[in-house]
Amino acid sequence: MSTLTVWRFPTVEGAENALDLLRQLQKQQLISIADAAYVTWPEGRKKPKTKDLGALTGAGTLGGAFWGLLFGLIFLVPLLGMAVGAAIGALTGSLSHVGIDESFIETVRAQVTPGTSALFVMSDGTVLDRVVEPFKETGAALLSTNLSDEEEARLRGAFAETPHLQPR
Repeated sequence: MSTLTVWRFPTVEGAENALDLLRQLQKQQLISIADAAYVTWPEGRKKPKTKDLGALTGAGTLGGAFWGLLFGLIFLVPLLGMAVGAAIGALTGSLSHVGIDESFIETVRAQVTPGTSALFVMSDGTVLDRVVEPFKETGAALLSTNLSDEEEARLRGAFAETPHLQPR
């Protein structure tokens, strides 16, 4: 079973600063990172800056399309207004069948605000009890959603990057 974990930090630098901790936890085999990204939201900006962490995870199993859609739903939809409401509702519905529902999106939207940052980690086989304490020491707050094996397969199928063709 996969877990989409969101760690919210009370500072703009918090998520980026926690990357070394994330690497250490992975080396200790307390977390197996499938994909990751982070968001920083400086005060005075209308929207946050995002960064896909494919270099941390190798190729990343979901890729930029997934993170772009998720971050768009969380952070850009409120800026777009009612004009695109129906289309956004359809996108939100398509993610709910993979375990990312409107409640999760609303929770992240309400807590990741200007002056904060967040680290988003898709992981497999995480020993969550052993990972929570080191992150709490950084001032992070945990938001997460668990994905069943079926939901994970659908998510990977929907957003997996097309493998490159090998020359013969």
